[in-house]
Amino acid sequence: MAGAVPVWLDEDDLGCIICQELLSDPTTLPCGHSFCRACLESAWRAGSPRACPACREPAPRAPLRKNPLLQHLADKVRAAVAELEPTPAPQPSPPPVLVQKSIVEVVQELTALVGKLVDITKSIQRQRPLSRPGLAEKALSSLASLTLMTSSTSEREMRKILRDLEEIQEKLHGNFSWKEAPEAQTQEAPSSSSCPRPDQSCLEHKRTSQFAQWAITPTFDLRSLSCSLEVSKDCRSVTVCHGQQNYPWSPQRFSASQVLCSQALSSGRQYWEVDTQYCNDWAVGVASWTMARNQMLGRTMDSWCIEWKGTGKLSAWTMAKETVLGSDRPGVVGIWLDLEEGKLAFYSVANQDSLIYECEVSAFSPLHPAFWLFGLRWGNSLIIKQARV
Repeated sequence: MAGAVPVWLDEDDLGCIICQELLSDPTTLPCGHSFCRACLESAWRAGSPRACPACREPAPRAPLRKNPLLQHLADKVRAAVAELEPTPAPQPSPPPVLVQKSIVEVVQELTALVGKLVDITKSIQRQRPLSRPGLAEKALSSLASLTLMTSSTSEREMRKILRDLEEIQEKLHGNFSWKEAPEAQTQEAPSSSSCPRPDQSCLEHKRTSQFAQWAITPTFDLRSLSCSLEVSKDCRSVTVCHGQQNYPWSPQRFSASQVLCSQALSSGRQYWEVDTQYCNDWAVGVASWTMARNQMLGRTMDSWCIEWKGTGKLSAWTMAKETVLGSDRPGVVGIWLDLEEGKLAFYSVANQDSLIYECEVSAFSPLHPAFWLFGLRWGNSLIIKQARV
């Protein structure tokens, strides 16, 4: 055919499942999967056997060769994306942002500091009477800084300092106890029309999840488990591995490092929590069991998720579209699925539940909790927590 034929390509069509970016110096393995050459070599250097990170098929020892066709296509997509993105006007550097601490944190730090000052002052007092031969020389050699201070401070002033410090210490312990923490510490969490609001009267150590009555603890389904992952005995922790798996083979396995849970959610309301602190790059959400096994979470019409990239980017992926949410990383993510209202919400779980993102879901088929550990860094793990009730 003469002339150019229009072809619609998405960045994900030419993406590397290891770094989640457009292919750079692409290398295609005999199994057909392609990766950035640097990503592949890095994964193998990190201890992974010389095998495909997607399907685990052994790779030959021959030198890696560049795929010029994929490089050409990736360069074209990269250029097209650059043309579509407007050039941002230079912005003045923003002033430094001060991180505001809670009153309880400040009180804890003050209490510790005052305790240290009390100990130092008592130590100085004990060193003052050292005037006998031998002891004085010893004090001068090992406590030079203390003797400089005591030489300029009278015993009466020292006692007064100690008394004032002990009084402050007593007030800190008495007036700012956990039970009497001021209301100023609590912060109002974002609310929505369909999701319950957090209980704003509890502190960390007393906190009970606002979703306690709907809490579930899902377990991973080994049939969907990618070849690059392994799960714990209780099926509540999933980890990136580079060794041989001992699980039965299943045609339902994902090609990328993803896994679904066994629980099929088709009605009602459910809530579960995921600890993400031990994973650098991850996505958590829900997907139907029929989600294509060669697709990525959030990039299909039947999967929804929030995604954290270790470079400092938090995004939501719904209906195959990305919404950038910011650069704050949630350590524990609470997932609220309300199929009565057709709502899905993600919360950052800390002293209080803070809403990260909320969207609509269409449950034409049951939804399963879904997980993706990309980057393939050995040892990265996601843990399904038991919500506090």
